[in-house]
Amino acid sequence: MRVQSSATASTPIAVGTPPGAAPVSHRAGTLQAALGVVAFSLTFPATAWGLEGFGPWALVAVRSVLAAALAGGCLLFLRVRLPERRHWAGLAVVAAGVVLGFPLLTTLALETSTTAHAAVVVGLLPLTTAAFSALRTGVRPSRTFWAAALAGAAAVLAFTVAQSGGALTAADGYLFAALLVCAAGYTEGGRLARVMPGWQVIGWALVCCLPLTVPAAVVALSYEPVVWNAHGVAGVLWVAVGSQFLGLVVWYRGMAAVGVPRASQLQLAQPLLTLVWSVLLLGEHLTAAAPLTAAAVLVCIAVTQRSRS
Repeated sequence: MRVQSSATASTPIAVGTPPGAAPVSHRAGTLQAALGVVAFSLTFPATAWGLEGFGPWALVAVRSVLAAALAGGCLLFLRVRLPERRHWAGLAVVAAGVVLGFPLLTTLALETSTTAHAAVVVGLLPLTTAAFSALRTGVRPSRTFWAAALAGAAAVLAFTVAQSGGALTAADGYLFAALLVCAAGYTEGGRLARVMPGWQVIGWALVCCLPLTVPAAVVALSYEPVVWNAHGVAGVLWVAVGSQFLGLVVWYRGMAAVGVPRASQLQLAQPLLTLVWSVLLLGEHLTAAAPLTAAAVLVCIAVTQRSRS
């Protein structure tokens, strides 16, 4: 079975199209990846809301179970066949990095860290994802691509560290560990999304975690009392439905269309979006450096999107 991976100047075709699926143009793929970034940008503020009603372990377990129930229902309704045996190792990496590792580590970090400080992780994630992709797939982006990626990551890192006062916290260990496991999960998920629909990639990853997340939810809820309030419920629902499932559906499909390295650079805008949501939803304050950083990030994104791999 062939996977189309080239494009002509007159009709842009997806870098990789799942068998039986309609090709996705580079423009549509970029739009889908960007929608994923918008969904992810709400994750930290929503997690902060969720922690107002749930303990950290209960929050992570419940969000995974809810997302798996939604994904599993879609898989059953559409009678999707089980993935081929050769894909399960990759799905396990997605599950460990995106379904379990990143949510747990960032939630633990957000118990003592602000959303602005946690955004440091997202600022470094595009560069880390591109590096993982280069190691995993053998693709070598151009020097221009790497220069723009490094510049964008440096700009975002400087901005987010300044927002947190420049002080390192005990949560940094969680944040940097989350960075590594999420980059691995994104890379493997983007690779799998070239041979199966993106929603099935995250759907099967969520479902295969159920033997762990269901018992974990039961135990965590018994030890961490739940305080029922609007923020807590809204936060859990968003991270489960928006961040954990729908956001990853469009994100993986976008990565399959434009390639993992280029799609990952769209996340350079994610910390700034997160800070905007933090102001609107959590009452945090931005400095005058925000417009300058936003302009620098947009320039870097433009360069990475135009550079040839």
